[in-house]
Amino acid sequence: MFGSLGGLVYRRRWIVAVVVLAATVLSGIWGLGVFDRLGQGGYQDPGSESTQASDIVRQNFGQQQADVVVMYTAPHGKTVDDPAMGRAITSSLRDLPSGSVSDVKSYWDTPTPQLADREKRHGLATIALSDNDVSGKQQQFEQLRDRLKADGVRTDFAGTVPTYVTMTEKSSADLVFAETVSLPIVLVLLVLVFGSVVAAALPVLVGGLSILGALGVLHLISLGVEVNTFAVNVATLLGLGLAIDYGLFIVGRFREELGRGASTADAVRTTVSTAGRTVAFSASLLVIALASLLVFPLDFLRGLSYGGMSSVAIAAIVSVTLLPALLGVLGPRVDKLAVRKKRPAADAPLLRRLGNVVMRRPVRFAAPILIGLAVLAVPVSGIEFGPTTEKALPADNPTRQTTELVSERFPQAGNNAAQIVLRGQHGTAPSESAVARFTSAADQVSGVDGVRPVGARGDAVLLQATLAGDPVGTQAKDAVHSLRELPDPAGSEVFVGGFTAQSEDSVQAIFDKLPLMAAILAGATLVLMFLAFGSVLLPVKAVLMSLLSLGASFGVLVWIFQYGHGAEALGITPQPVEAGMLVLVGAVVFGLSTDYETFLLSRMVEARGAGQSTPDAVRTGLARTGTMISAAALLLIVVTGAFALSELSNMRFIGVGMIVALALDATVVRMMLVPAVLRLLGNASWWAPGPLRRLQRRAGLAEIEEPAERELERVG
Repeated sequence: MFGSLGGLVYRRRWIVAVVVLAATVLSGIWGLGVFDRLGQGGYQDPGSESTQASDIVRQNFGQQQADVVVMYTAPHGKTVDDPAMGRAITSSLRDLPSGSVSDVKSYWDTPTPQLADREKRHGLATIALSDNDVSGKQQQFEQLRDRLKADGVRTDFAGTVPTYVTMTEKSSADLVFAETVSLPIVLVLLVLVFGSVVAAALPVLVGGLSILGALGVLHLISLGVEVNTFAVNVATLLGLGLAIDYGLFIVGRFREELGRGASTADAVRTTVSTAGRTVAFSASLLVIALASLLVFPLDFLRGLSYGGMSSVAIAAIVSVTLLPALLGVLGPRVDKLAVRKKRPAADAPLLRRLGNVVMRRPVRFAAPILIGLAVLAVPVSGIEFGPTTEKALPADNPTRQTTELVSERFPQAGNNAAQIVLRGQHGTAPSESAVARFTSAADQVSGVDGVRPVGARGDAVLLQATLAGDPVGTQAKDAVHSLRELPDPAGSEVFVGGFTAQSEDSVQAIFDKLPLMAAILAGATLVLMFLAFGSVLLPVKAVLMSLLSLGASFGVLVWIFQYGHGAEALGITPQPVEAGMLVLVGAVVFGLSTDYETFLLSRMVEARGAGQSTPDAVRTGLARTGTMISAAALLLIVVTGAFALSELSNMRFIGVGMIVALALDATVVRMMLVPAVLRLLGNASWWAPGPLRRLQRRAGLAEIEEPAERELERVG
């Protein structure tokens, strides 16, 4: 199948090149509109108790929580009671458009002591925006931001919506910064790897086109589904990194074939049938890994899944169509503008020697590596989860500082409150005595600083419980759990919502679906790798190796981002791990681990199919792919490393996680642990029962067409 595709691409190389190039460029131009449709929502489970509580409150009582908190600071020597200051603030708030604002409360309109601090230096205005959609609220705040400022008064913003807007702005800036920093470095490294400017430019071209194509797909998806702003960052990170990796393998194999004396047509056909086939399988595995995020009910993860899947799929499509077509056009000219005269040999002598050492002492290599990976994974046992908060922003960011100051001095305007809804089951509100008894019981819960009635309407009664401590701290979480354990009043049902409850429900929703995600990842890897290689043990080993690498990577992330080791150097605030980000990193790292495993095993299976013994096949596969895998990992580290420099701790989490995972996986795991395990398994590595072997052959996906002489010519 892939051999036929390679022949077709070569025969129609000009048509393929023009069509694919035009399609991706036009997709990218149209896809630029996605930036106006991105938001920071989707962190809540729509079927959770907290979401039900929020819906009941909004339907019966209107919005109770402020979207925007505006903090006005009195000029030096004055207080918030200064008449001129009050007139300026009241005037700006009164002029806000009613279509964008549903409710406004301020210290100056309703002189409530709680809306000013003890020194009367700061006063607050709380604003509820009219749009029900998070993205819509962000747009409304951006339109109102300048109108909320008062002449002669320092104005700062806090709250959920300003935090999300700031994160969106930082995310967009990080995207530009990452591409600006990483692309030149990647191009230089590719020139060093290939020794030719033309050959080096091709993977970068594929990477850029993959990003453009992914933007078009995301724009299309955003027309029907809310897409989180981080989806573009993920699409860029994966699209650029993997397209460059895929291009590295395609161009490398093409140059290898030319070096053996093959014609351009034969080199293109062989490249697509071998490296192209491996790219297609690797991309399929990574797309499935990212698709596993769709099992979670959070739109945030779904958006990240869409962005990742689209970029990976487009990177693979461009790599097996446009890139071979361009190689067919260039032929030997792919080595033009060379920085060194001689094309490097297919084999890496150093890696072949490493393979020889590992083959002689497999246990001495495998045992310490397994122990080391297990030690790195130990911190995972103490992992704690929390939501995305203002702490994702730098410590000196004004929005974060204002939000923290409001939480400290104005707790009633912060997120440390639980909304408790008592709803009658027969269309009537609970009795006053039942509400009083429940209120008294809730007031006695540890971690609750007081419960007050907000109102009653229809069949619902709303109470507000003030939670002690950090809204995402252990004390507040335990208080929410205790409130939910209180017995419901007779004839009524109770719903506990609020920020703390929402974050806990989101984490629980992720945990509930984790087994299904794991089953999808493992099942897809086992099936696809069996169809690719015709072995039972190789897919099992691949899954276990990926899990080991993943566990070690998670351990390092928890050690840094939760426990705070090195946090000061990275400029982050230690805090509980955001469960959604951890799941995303898990899917990507598992997919990339399997990706490199596929490239490594493909050459080993190729050599084995040509008649080599197991040790020789392992040496050949390591010698012929080890350099490319290391180079691919290094290039992807450069791309993701740029995101590790992000101002947002969320993106730094992804960047650092990818760097650690790639460094571990492409060195000790693929270069030493995998060869050692294959040596210990021996010929059993390639075994499959007869019926399964026949099934795999009928599938027609194992295209090893190279003459045995080609595979044996470099055997030592």
